[in-house]
Amino acid sequence: MLTHDELVALYRSSRSTPVLSVYLDGGAKDFAERKIWHKRLERALDEVRPGLGDGNGTDPKAFAAAEGILRRELEAYPNFLPGRGWVGFAAESGLIHAGALRVPMPDLVRWEPGLRVAPYVRALKQERLVLGVLVDSRRARIFTYQDGALAEPENLHADSLMGDLSDTSQSRRATVHSGMRGETATDAAQKLLEREEQRMLKDLVISLQERVGTRGHLVLGGTPEVVRHLLDFLPEPVRHRTIQASSLRVEMKDSEVQREVEGAASLLTQRLQEEALEVVIDEARGGGRAALGAEAVTKALRESRVDTLFLSRGFIRENPEYADHMVGSAFEQHAEVEELSTDGGYRLDSEGEGVAARLRYVL
Repeated sequence: MLTHDELVALYRSSRSTPVLSVYLDGGAKDFAERKIWHKRLERALDEVRPGLGDGNGTDPKAFAAAEGILRRELEAYPNFLPGRGWVGFAAESGLIHAGALRVPMPDLVRWEPGLRVAPYVRALKQERLVLGVLVDSRRARIFTYQDGALAEPENLHADSLMGDLSDTSQSRRATVHSGMRGETATDAAQKLLEREEQRMLKDLVISLQERVGTRGHLVLGGTPEVVRHLLDFLPEPVRHRTIQASSLRVEMKDSEVQREVEGAASLLTQRLQEEALEVVIDEARGGGRAALGAEAVTKALRESRVDTLFLSRGFIRENPEYADHMVGSAFEQHAEVEELSTDGGYRLDSEGEGVAARLRYVL
């Protein structure tokens, strides 16, 4: 899958070249539907062919060459497409990019100058690093989730001696003293365990800060009390990009962890997008560094003032050409692009015609 920067680079390098962009939905998994994507592709290609040969870079021979290149890429999948979606970009001169995507895609074929990039924005969310952290008083399991894949966990342990001491001390009678006035061996061991837990959590926080940077997300689970302690240690910027998943437990299987981390990360992304949208709406209405509505955002894009472009999924679906022009303009000025769905997308539709932007400066 392409990263944001890779997609921007391909877009910028191909903007004046006739490109065949093909998006396919890979959701069919029932054996009876094993070749249904072939039929959908043929229908979409047939819709493009009548417009060939009327100028504006629509040379039929160039189109046929690009089509042949993508068909050869798709020969590897006679029955089902890999992933939940597939995308391919090709020009007469050769393949630009092709590969599976981990999010559903609409069936779409376009032959035009440059890449059709708006549908790809949905997949860019998978690029963001998510750390899944499962913690109790004795250890932490740290998972990396990115591009739809969960990496093997890393383990951080409290000093094993503390565990041995705890087991031993708890087997003693509470009346056995450690040598300190009024303190039993069990009390002393408990204090040592608590100190060791805090040391482990502080080491964990240092590691998490380094790894999530300014863009990564955290999903926390495990023993509720220890999770609360860990949250207390996290600095505010990281805590803001953190979500607790009460269903996560330290002893869970990796497959179970992936399912829960995926769901929690999606909820966190929606929450952060909705918070960002709230700020943008307030700023736009107050004359600040934001634009709301198609006309205002288009003007800001023309003036290269956009820092982040927000589009609702409904706007992209209902206005594919307009949306793609906006995304392309945003890429030209190295702006970020966010696609909003669910509540955030509905609010953007109702209050901003499906379009908003955070601006670099106000004129």
